[in-house]
Amino acid sequence: MHATVEAKELFAPLGPGYERWATILSYGQDPRWRRFLVGRTEAGPGDRVVDVATGTGLVARELVRRLGCAVVGVDQSREMLAEARRAAGPVELVEAEADRLPFADGEFDALTFTYLLRYVDDPASTLRELARVVRPGGTVAGLEFGVPRGVWRAPWELHVRLVLPAAGLAIGGGWRRVGSFLGPSIRGYWERWPLERQLQAWRDAGIGEVSAARLSVGGGIVTWGRKR
Repeated sequence: MHATVEAKELFAPLGPGYERWATILSYGQDPRWRRFLVGRTEAGPGDRVVDVATGTGLVARELVRRLGCAVVGVDQSREMLAEARRAAGPVELVEAEADRLPFADGEFDALTFTYLLRYVDDPASTLRELARVVRPGGTVAGLEFGVPRGVWRAPWELHVRLVLPAAGLAIGGGWRRVGSFLGPSIRGYWERWPLERQLQAWRDAGIGEVSAARLSVGGGIVTWGRKR
């Protein structure tokens, strides 16, 4: 199945309750990771920021609240955008795919994205498309799930192999599929795209000064840099 089609089907039923369950299932870490992501974004009043894979608009709202910038939230899921509209405030919302953004070259002062690259067919190509719409000197920052290393790997495996599937069954609805999907999806992505390969893809996309931070013993990874 095409990755974007799979992602659309996965997220379609998750909008109602998404923010609450994402917080609970990450032991409260998901909101923390998103705040860290916003903290790596350089923008202020008068700047325009595009938040790709905005989902229900969590990062978009935080960008407006903390930085006072104008934000455009982009997502391919009509259902998630419908949920985002309930609390979006001044955020403009656009339905579009990350690898075909309907914006001009250099249109934005900064760009953020969340949990995106596992769901695209070609992460390197998508990064080039993301960088395209950012002006030279603007920041690009992204959040992805990570795979902890060392002694923390075993508890992570327990969480994704047993806890998440059981929680998905208990929650019901679309979360049944999510509970079984996340572990293999995250593990497979990191097998194909270890961190150094990801960082090189960022550089190849025209993003310099690339840095990455492992959060919550590596359960979340925030990467950021500056458009060359």
